[in-house]
Amino acid sequence: MTGADLILAALAIPLLGCIVIVLCHRHPNLRETATLVTSTLLFICVASLLPDVLAGARPQAQLLEPLPGLPIAFEVEPLGMLFALIASGLWIVNSIYSIGYMRGNNETHQTRFYVCFALALASAIGIAFAANLITLFLFYEFLTLVTYPLVTHHGTDEAKQGGRVYLALLLGTSVLFLLPAIVFTWHVTGTTEFRAGGILAGHLAPASLAALLALFTFGIGKAALMPFHRWLPAAMVAPTPVSALLHAVAVVKAGVFCIVKVLVYVFGLETLVGSADWLVAIAGFTIVAASVVALRADNLKRRLAYSTISQLSYVIMAAALLTPLAVMGAALHLVTHAFGKITLFFAAGAIYTAAHKTEVSQLNGIGRRMPWTMSAFTVAALSLIGIPPAAGFVSKWLILSSAVDGGHAFALTVLIASTLLNAAYFLPIVHAAFFRKSDEGDEAHAYGEAPWPMVLALVLTAGMTIALFFLSDSLLQLVKQLVAIRS
Repeated sequence: MTGADLILAALAIPLLGCIVIVLCHRHPNLRETATLVTSTLLFICVASLLPDVLAGARPQAQLLEPLPGLPIAFEVEPLGMLFALIASGLWIVNSIYSIGYMRGNNETHQTRFYVCFALALASAIGIAFAANLITLFLFYEFLTLVTYPLVTHHGTDEAKQGGRVYLALLLGTSVLFLLPAIVFTWHVTGTTEFRAGGILAGHLAPASLAALLALFTFGIGKAALMPFHRWLPAAMVAPTPVSALLHAVAVVKAGVFCIVKVLVYVFGLETLVGSADWLVAIAGFTIVAASVVALRADNLKRRLAYSTISQLSYVIMAAALLTPLAVMGAALHLVTHAFGKITLFFAAGAIYTAAHKTEVSQLNGIGRRMPWTMSAFTVAALSLIGIPPAAGFVSKWLILSSAVDGGHAFALTVLIASTLLNAAYFLPIVHAAFFRKSDEGDEAHAYGEAPWPMVLALVLTAGMTIALFFLSDSLLQLVKQLVAIRS
């Protein structure tokens, strides 16, 4: 198959999978088999593009051209390749986990759940491979719409309220800020294409560039940059596999991916020098402020949600430093955070399924009842703190090195402070789980691990969090192409 064929196949496979999932709705085993087969085929299709991209090729495909000069088109470049690999690969593991979770908790509307999940992955692939801002915008909006039923899955008043916040903030920011930014960019440059080095050089003064950058960054609400972050904790009313989708597989990763892609391929790093300092400041504030909120949160999913808000802004702040090393660190943090955070949410869901606990204060001694779950949680927590040999150390080290080399005292201070805060809100959980006595006495023996598909999934992602530390050179070969660094 040609590169164009593989791109179109990657978009079609999740959509065809939806049809099969619906047809199998009366047969849960077949339905879930269809989900696993679809996710595996998608990953194989995406991975098949990797050799060409590593060799310097940029496979392209065009779907249609609704308006002259504004095609729905796709091109696979290094950053999009990285995002597509994350999304498609983690969909397989999340599907395994979802089988255990949805059955273990007797969730309703399971067919709708799997269909919306597949549609979300199709949207993520469209975003990853978008060749221009118009294509990116369409799939970005589609991702919001197809994940809304997942956020409101339980149908309770709380779920509906969370869904309203989710839609209002994500659709509101994209329509009010992102769409005007795209239209203005097209008006100024005559194109919406993503190009190496950007398309805005020589078109705008520094102040205008800063204003346009603000429209893009706040318009991409999925990046959860403060003050447009509240949709993320509001969406925690969803089932845990959905939380994992939001935080690791598709939604928030789509947000920070879009910001990095716009910085590199629309503005260009050199063009933005002197116009992005405010973004470093806003991202740094978000990192620290969200970490403080996480530190004070007793609900485990809420703590993880604010941790995600903080970690996302690592990517934004790093990219806004505008150096090749920092952009490499930002791209790599997309990967390391994905595996670490999905493991943490898997663990939270396993704890809820097996022990019906949702609060950090309830986790004393749980590590002795659920050793596999809490060991995986520990690995992921160490990764997000940035402790080797977990993968998070590598991406944080690149960002830290860039801040030191560039003399960015503010960014360096933020990184040190946030690392201490990460340790402050994760390590007490680990300590309580393994070294404190359970508050339940003999009742603590009433539960063990969650269903085996859930445990298998979280062990796999925790294992990959360690493996990526040793395989980071391979990832760096891809992200080096993003900033045109040759080994």
